[in-house]
Amino acid sequence: MGGILGKNESLSSPRASVPETKLEGKITEAMQRRETEGSSIKSFDSIVLKFPKIDENLRKCKVIFQEFDEDSNGAIDPQELKHAFNKLEINFTDEEISDLFEACDINEDMRIEFSEFIVLLCLVYLLKDDSSALHAKSRMGLPNLEVTFETLVDAFVFLDKNKDGYVSRNEMVQAINETTSGERSSGRIAMRRFEEMDWDKNGMVNFKEFLFAFTHWVGIEDNDDEEGEE
Repeated sequence: MGGILGKNESLSSPRASVPETKLEGKITEAMQRRETEGSSIKSFDSIVLKFPKIDENLRKCKVIFQEFDEDSNGAIDPQELKHAFNKLEINFTDEEISDLFEACDINEDMRIEFSEFIVLLCLVYLLKDDSSALHAKSRMGLPNLEVTFETLVDAFVFLDKNKDGYVSRNEMVQAINETTSGERSSGRIAMRRFEEMDWDKNGMVNFKEFLFAFTHWVGIEDNDDEEGEE
């Protein structure tokens, strides 16, 4: 089973076990607010069935990624990210942009690669629930992007049964059991999925960890290099 990071990273990265910045707290608070609305998803299987469409729409983010990769080196550096936020008229402070960059730069090479960029965009979507965010999303020129990101948020809300902004091992088991009606394999499936998400091995999964796992599940990282060579 491949690791969710896709860059020869260890799933038990010591850096991941420590809250990055106050940004992590903001992400959790934003998720908790969203969770008060509930989830339209009724089973884990229904999430899986959405994988192909999610994959298709997320790959369309490549257009934005390439636009903001000003030197065309296959990654976005901190200055390019600031330029991107200016173009999208997303009103984040320099500190917030730096925190976001650091949170998504998993292997700490000062480069945001495509799968990391998808996670970054989705975090921006969650954090920016005001009119400027709506304007920014329309400027992206990807009409399905907002729907796709909302599906990812909705999936997390479905898994987070106690609405505390984190998914626990027991909550993952409960979500899988609701789908499989108690089949013997359900526990193993739940543990496998949870381990893929919980890459800091602290027994709790936050939204950022979930997003990185999701890019792996739908195969975003599997074909990035091939697409870049075509």
